[in-house]
Amino acid sequence: MAKNRSDVVAEVAKKAELTQVQVNTALDALFEVFEASVAAGEKITIPGWLAVERTDRAARTGRNPQTGETIQIPAGHSVKLTAGSKLKAAASKK
Repeated sequence: MAKNRSDVVAEVAKKAELTQVQVNTALDALFEVFEASVAAGEKITIPGWLAVERTDRAARTGRNPQTGETIQIPAGHSVKLTAGSKLKAAASKK
């Protein structure tokens, strides 16, 4: 089973005794901080839960799967999410 944003907002609102609008606003603010920090190359760490950081990808040679032609893939960036100890422990429970 998967939870979408609406499900998470409703559940957090109930547990924190807040309105869904307040939780949605807080989530939007959190994601804006993540976006700005990752764009600036800063690492965000929430101890025990997760770490988010931007990673660099070097330029490399690839292959077009349809034609087999060799292509150059430019350098770029990606995002790395690392689970913390509490999140890992929750994943190992049955």
